[in-house]
Amino acid sequence: MQQFFQQLSDGLVLGALYALIALGYTMVYGIVQLINFAHGEIFMVGAFGGYTLYHYVLPSSLPSGIALLLVLLVAMLTSALLAAFVERVAYRPLRNAPRLAPLITAIGVSIALQESIRLFYPNGSVGKPFPQLFPRGTVDLGGVTLTYVDLFVISLALVLMLTLRTFVFRSATGRAMRATAQDPDTARLMGVDTDRIIVITFVLGGLLAGAAGVLQGMIASPIDFKIGFIAGLKAFTAAVLGGIGNITGAVLGGFTLGIVEALATQYVPNGSALKDSFAFVVLVLVLVFRPTGLLGESVRSRA
Repeated sequence: MQQFFQQLSDGLVLGALYALIALGYTMVYGIVQLINFAHGEIFMVGAFGGYTLYHYVLPSSLPSGIALLLVLLVAMLTSALLAAFVERVAYRPLRNAPRLAPLITAIGVSIALQESIRLFYPNGSVGKPFPQLFPRGTVDLGGVTLTYVDLFVISLALVLMLTLRTFVFRSATGRAMRATAQDPDTARLMGVDTDRIIVITFVLGGLLAGAAGVLQGMIASPIDFKIGFIAGLKAFTAAVLGGIGNITGAVLGGFTLGIVEALATQYVPNGSALKDSFAFVVLVLVLVFRPTGLLGESVRSRA
């Protein structure tokens, strides 16, 4: 039983990462009905932004707490700016194009970002050790051992998720985002600048992805140019599982997927070798038996 709870706690850590990335997918889809397959690479670039700041800019004498804060802020800012740039350059010109065009563009942007990172860094195909800026140590919670890093990952992810939910459901901009998601034409007639709202949506998704990139580096160093691909696909699966377009559903889907992956890795024969396949098994089952997801909501079809 203790081993079960240990795997459950590991699943919560994975789920926190998947949920942060999944929120970017679900918000963008809810607003413009675009599956941004480049979002995983935006997460990856955020991780490299934090890595670059620490290794090439910050002095080695800087206290670890301040360094961690700066690494987080720079990673989030890097991903947010990249997300806004991608929306403006790659997606906005195709907003009224057939749906296949932005989907293919997203895949192209994903590959371009991967190759850019691989070529930019010396020995770009080799993983880069991410700075371990959090105190090492463990805490025992009823027989379940969690590292300080695990607790930090889960806590920060929950804080960011609650902050996003509060922003979307309590602020005037969040109200405009929900109006644009429901009916962009009517929202525009009511004075909502839908272009601005779409950019804000991409930026928010980028901020969360950048934070997830740093957290990924902290729990699974080293990082490389390929980490965004699998993480992005799993986060997309989490968004579909929870109900794409639903913020609460994305969080629920992320934690559910993380727990399923952790438990299956432990209890399914040869589970460690197959761990990346469990997410796609879940995706197929969801699409077959509940296409709208656990908390799915109907999103208006647009031409």
